[in-house]
Amino acid sequence: MKTYLFLLIAVAFETFGSSCLQASQQFTRFWPSMGVLLGFAGAFWFFTLVLKVLPLGITYALWSGIGIVLITASGWLVFGQKLDAAALAGIGLIIAGIVVINLFSGAAQH
Repeated sequence: MKTYLFLLIAVAFETFGSSCLQASQQFTRFWPSMGVLLGFAGAFWFFTLVLKVLPLGITYALWSGIGIVLITASGWLVFGQKLDAAALAGIGLIIAGIVVINLFSGAAQH
């Protein structure tokens, strides 16, 4: 269970770092640029802790899927980016994939 908590923390750091990347305006703003460094450093640190237990392919699939959902939500909430029906459907499919991996794949077991 701690492994999945570390994965969620890694994705939260990645979401923060990616949001700061957008806010940094190509690294021309100091504090958002520092947020990018902090966010990605934290993300990779916690990602390595997850890799001690879960295989790389499964970990990366979960990391990517959860990250896409959270970063899309951040773009919508923080930056006012629009989501159309196709985007929402795609995000729904990503969530479905995460559920399938966790409920039915033996590869996700540790």
